[in-house]
Amino acid sequence: MPKTFEKPDSFFVKKYIAGDEYSLEVLINRHEQRIFNFIYSKVFDYDITNDIFQETFIKVIRNLKLKKYNEEGKFLPWVMRIAHNLIIDHFRKNKRMPKFDNSGEFDIFSVIEDGSLNKEAEIIKEQIESSLVNLIKELPEDQIQVLEMRIYKEMSFKEIAEQTDVSINTALGRMRYALINLRKLVDEKNIILTKE
Repeated sequence: MPKTFEKPDSFFVKKYIAGDEYSLEVLINRHEQRIFNFIYSKVFDYDITNDIFQETFIKVIRNLKLKKYNEEGKFLPWVMRIAHNLIIDHFRKNKRMPKFDNSGEFDIFSVIEDGSLNKEAEIIKEQIESSLVNLIKELPEDQIQVLEMRIYKEMSFKEIAEQTDVSINTALGRMRYALINLRKLVDEKNIILTKE
C-alpha cells in the first residue's frame, strides 16, 4: 500500500485546498465504497445512488474550493452529512422518507431487519434486478465491463482503471455513459425500476 494512504484525511484536504488535484483523488479512493454503500442502503437504486454520490463530491469540491471546510480530522463524517442531506432532498422531492439509524451510518443489519422488505417487496426487488441485468446486456462492452466491476465486484474507480488499463477519468466516463444509456433504455422500454 502506498505511504500516502497512511497520512490522515486532513493532510490531503489541506493539499487539495492548496491546489493539488491528486489529493482529492486519494480522498475519493479512500472513502468512495463506504459513501456509495451508505447512499445505496437508503435509496436501493444504483442510478440514484450514483447521481447522489457524484452530487456529494461536487458539493465537497465546491465547499473545499470556497474554503468552507473547517472540521479538522472529520472529513468522512462531513462528507457523509452532505450525502445524508442530499438523500433527504431526494426523498423530499419524491415525497418518501428513508430510514436512518441515529448514527447516520450504513448498517447492513438495518437493511436485513427492515420489516418493510416483506415477501412482496422481495419479489418486486428481484424483478427489478432481473430487468436491470437484461438492460445491462444491451450496453456496449466497455460500459458493461465498468458496471460489472463497480456494482457487482464493488471495485473502486482506481482499481477499474488499473485493471482495464485506462485513466480514472475514462473509467468514470464509461460509468457515466453506461448510466445515461441505461436511463434511455428504461424510458424506451417503459420499465419501472422502483419498489413503489
